[in-house]
Amino acid sequence: MLIKIPNHYGDDTVSACIQAGDFIFLAHHGGGQDVDDIVHQTRATLESMADTLAKVGATLDDVVQLNFYIKNVSDFRKGADVFREYFKNGAPARMTVVTEFVGPTCLCQMDGIAYKPKSSPCQN
Repeated sequence: MLIKIPNHYGDDTVSACIQAGDFIFLAHHGGGQDVDDIVHQTRATLESMADTLAKVGATLDDVVQLNFYIKNVSDFRKGADVFREYFKNGAPARMTVVTEFVGPTCLCQMDGIAYKPKSSPCQN
């Protein structure tokens, strides 16, 4: 059974997450784009992911894999260092990619996969 959680920004072509059995697939998370700072935006993005995960009874500790998309390679270290604040029980597997974004103020976005055995169905 697939359970889909809509995103918060009104684009019906992408879900914030899809729960498929014990796996939770997270897509298109970003945040804090009102501030031109990779640390601020990385924190806001991880908070957004945490909010989405809470809707399916999961936490960032359940994340097993993340893709960290950044606009500027020079922001890599500062952005990556933020992960220590959110993953105190060990970091997930992660890939970092440098790319352009549709939004001109966006410095980072993330997607990933979480694993939550016997997780409860998504709540809207």
